[in-house]
Amino acid sequence: MVKVALFVRLQAKPGREADVESFLEKGLALANQEATTPVWFALRLGPSTFGIFDAFADESGRSAHLSGPIAAALMQNAAELLAEPPQIEHVDVIGAKLPH
Repeated sequence: MVKVALFVRLQAKPGREADVESFLEKGLALANQEATTPVWFALRLGPSTFGIFDAFADESGRSAHLSGPIAAALMQNAAELLAEPPQIEHVDVIGAKLPH
């Protein structure tokens, strides 16, 4: 059962929307390698607004993700791709329906 999550809002620089989308598509391969990240979504919230939602069984899984390769790649590319720093929110999961 997932108990904690992250919601990250990303605002692409003008003209970099396709690059942010491509970056997020590549992030899926990295997320699939993280044993403590059972839920990971890359989202398009608007023409230039994107998001990442990922959920974890516990705080140690969330912490591992925040110090892992996806977070490192995001911070490394943020200045080039994003109009503002990523908005990272720590959230609690109240309920979830996941495939078995």
